[in-house]
Amino acid sequence: MNNLNEYQKPKVEEKPLFGLTLPELTALMAGLGQKTYRATQLHEALYRQRLTSLDQITTLPQTLRDSLATEGYTVGLPEILQTARSVDGTERYLIRMADGETVETVWMPDGDGGERGDGSEAAAEEEATDGLEGNAVHTRKDFRNLGALERNGYTRATICISSQIGCAVNCQFCLTAKLGIKRNLTAGEIAGQVVAVLNRHGVKIGADRINLVFMGMGEPFLNYDQFIASVHLLVKPIGIPESRMTVSTSGIEPSIRRFANEPLRPKLALSLNASNDTVREQVMPITRKWNIAALLDAVKTLPLGKREWVTFEYVLLGGVNDQPQHAREVLDLLDGMKAKVNLIVWNPGPGIAYTQPKPEDVAIFQKMLIEGGMPTYIRRPRGRDIYAACGQLKRTVETSPEPLISIAPAFG
Repeated sequence: MNNLNEYQKPKVEEKPLFGLTLPELTALMAGLGQKTYRATQLHEALYRQRLTSLDQITTLPQTLRDSLATEGYTVGLPEILQTARSVDGTERYLIRMADGETVETVWMPDGDGGERGDGSEAAAEEEATDGLEGNAVHTRKDFRNLGALERNGYTRATICISSQIGCAVNCQFCLTAKLGIKRNLTAGEIAGQVVAVLNRHGVKIGADRINLVFMGMGEPFLNYDQFIASVHLLVKPIGIPESRMTVSTSGIEPSIRRFANEPLRPKLALSLNASNDTVREQVMPITRKWNIAALLDAVKTLPLGKREWVTFEYVLLGGVNDQPQHAREVLDLLDGMKAKVNLIVWNPGPGIAYTQPKPEDVAIFQKMLIEGGMPTYIRRPRGRDIYAACGQLKRTVETSPEPLISIAPAFG
């Protein structure tokens, strides 16, 4: 006769707490017969203290923690599995969600210059330190009390966040497009990437200057509700102001109009990448659904603040969209708009049949836009050697040009 002890109890499905709002936590505590203040304590532990396990939440009694564990609840932060580190200090992470699916997230110490010219505090920091890294004879703006980042020699850092597992937009120059789309990320999975990276680097919100860009894997505006919910998590309980966030879209016209009405919203960057619909359809097939005119009309509905500018991202593809006539067309498109342009020299990826533009063509393109009255910047490529640059994210396990290294805490 079989011993009943040999039978295992059915495994309780894990239920992540990270990502739940205060009202949701309050309802959970009520269901467990707990008072409201227990929800507040749990909320504080998840988002302000950034604790990673129920055992660490000692403000809750052991009996309550045991009850949560019995019900299958875990903190549920995404897990950093592996990292690749670039010669320029950029780190690319393979991050696993509770269901085993993975995305990539990137840490860029001192950023990539993407905020320059957009009128924000982050832009002021960029502009004050442009070209001064590693050159102590220059006077830098006083950004003291920077905590963990300062101890590692940086004034700020940018985290590039994914919003989907894969991407459905199919931009022809982007390595992520080869994945297709598997599923959307939840708000907790989006914000959880940030917290996992903050914890890795020992970042202290309020002391360290952190910028966020929703420019990783996926199209945020095709996962609109969860993206916006993640912004609310990152701003209110976690403490990163929306003025330090930028969301990039390939051009989902209805979502841009929704975005314009949000009371809490990051800065907007539209991936333009061509000066006319013919070229844009070739490199971004989504143009067949929403052409450039429709996108610009939607962008014009944004209620911009006095110091707020819309960013237009423009990936330069050799011989495709990088010639003087294209620059003139960009100036015509953006005439009269409160805008600035970020030029991105295309970052190569295996199996993608484009070439980088000639340096002289990049210089001429930028010069023509500036002379035409359009603030124009060239984004610094970060992490090209580890496939961490713009358009190179796919999955570390599939694209790494060299063996991955396991990670250890980076702060010290």
